Amino acid sequence: MKSITPHTRAVLQALLVTFLWSTSWVLIKFGLREDIPALLFAGLRYGLAFVCLLVWTVRQPPHRAALRAFNRRDWLVLAALGLVYYSITQATQVLGLKYLPAVTLNLLMSFSAVLVAVLGLYLLRERPTRSQWSGVGLYLLGALVFFYPVSLPGDMLLGVGIGLVGVAANAVSSLLGRAVNRRVTAAPVVITVASMGIGAGVLLGVAVLAEGIPTLSLTSWLLVGWLAVVNTAFAFTLWNHTLRTLTALESSVINNAMMIQIPLLAWLFLGEAVTLQQGVGLLLAALGILAVQLRRWPRRSQIEP
Repeated sequence: MKSITPHTRAVLQALLVTFLWSTSWVLIKFGLREDIPALLFAGLRYGLAFVCLLVWTVRQPPHRAALRAFNRRDWLVLAALGLVYYSITQATQVLGLKYLPAVTLNLLMSFSAVLVAVLGLYLLRERPTRSQWSGVGLYLLGALVFFYPVSLPGDMLLGVGIGLVGVAANAVSSLLGRAVNRRVTAAPVVITVASMGIGAGVLLGVAVLAEGIPTLSLTSWLLVGWLAVVNTAFAFTLWNHTLRTLTALESSVINNAMMIQIPLLAWLFLGEAVTLQQGVGLLLAALGILAVQLRRWPRRSQIEP
């Protein structure tokens, strides 16, 4: 029997990570049905994930030394990344899922890849190619097909507004992440631990002030624990491991599988049916995002929902 090559193993591991990240959307929906306050849900998840990653990181002498070597300016840019990506982006994703079906929010959040390409033109001097501009147009066409005719009740309209804030925050955090990785030479896990700790701490503080400290059931704690330990800390570590073998282009394409995985999981476990028109819209949007991603972006680590 022919053994699995390192490249094939890395592809399978990356697909496992995208599957775990996709299940997060379903588990968050379950948690919200258990009446876990949205902001506290996000804060507890990333707070516990930070503790797990911190314990692992400080046990590695090079990583421990890198944390001690950060200067004041490094901490400022890491704090900015943490506030935008963890405090704002993750909060808006959970709040968005409170008001929107997972399939709809998934389509909205995927626009971040398109927005990054456009913003990169002005902020990072990364000029998009013709195929990328075509991808932007294809994505917008897919979104139009998905939502046509536009008719959103009040709660869904609020959810779309929250989702668009999340899209902007996620795009800005992507650009910040590249800027941080260019400036700070530490390993991706060290950058993530530092930024996650700051962002999750602020998010938890805001959640306690806004929502209080409720009593959570055992089921709620199990959901938070699984999302923190498995879907965040473990999945992030495994994803970083795959980046040692896969190119940035391969990782981007594999990450795009979530556009298909989330609707399937939402249909199976949440009963969120997708019409033929919506399915065509999702397919067009996914192809558009793929076209945007078909260039060799610098390798970078990323934690998804």
